[in-house]
Order: sequence, then C-alpha cells, then structure tokens
Amino acid sequence: MALFGLGKKKGETKADCCCGGNCDAERMAKAKAAQNEGASVKILGSGCAKCNELEANTKAALEQLDMNNEIDHVTDFTQIASYGVMSTPALVVDGKVEAFGKVLKTEEVVKILQKVRG
Repeated sequence: MALFGLGKKKGETKADCCCGGNCDAERMAKAKAAQNEGASVKILGSGCAKCNELEANTKAALEQLDMNNEIDHVTDFTQIASYGVMSTPALVVDGKVEAFGKVLKTEEVVKILQKVRG
C-alpha cells in the first residue's frame, strides 16, 4: 500500500528517502556525503560484467586523454540511489550523473570527459 502513500509516517514523502522508506536519516546522510567524497569519476553498479566493462572503458578513456584520475566503483545500493540512478551501470563525473543504464564505449566516455572537463 505504500505505492499510494498509505503506510507512510506522517509528514514523510517518497523524496525523503532514496530507497522508498527502507533506510533511516543517518544512512541517507552518509549516502549524500559519499557523493561529494572520493574520486571525481565514479562507476555506479553492483560489480556485474556490464559495470566492469564500463569501468574498463572509462579507464581507457582517461588514459587516452592523459587524465590521471582514479575511478571509484560504488556498489552500495543506498549510495547509488542517492544519485537518483535506478538503472546501472552509471557514469558519474564530478558529482553529476552523465550516463546510466548502458555500457558506454571508450569513444563515448572520451566525448563526455572532454565536454565536462573542457
């Protein structure tokens, strides 16, 4: 019944929680803080073959552009949801989701990085 707003605590909305009510305020705060920490290039995903392929393509793109960035692979679903991503793999550059739901080719990642980083 939570789909229709029934069963929610008074004053709580779906936007209050990244996972539909399954986490508390402390966990949400940690997930939001994690968005701003760590590497500026992130791969969001469970660690499946597609996520690993996107990570490899991103590493190749960074090498091609002579960018010396580490890639942070985020597998925690609370952190992934805090970006608003519901379909993985996803590419995050400088805190902004640039692509999600598909494996980008190296050339596509290069274009994204050139656009974002100038």
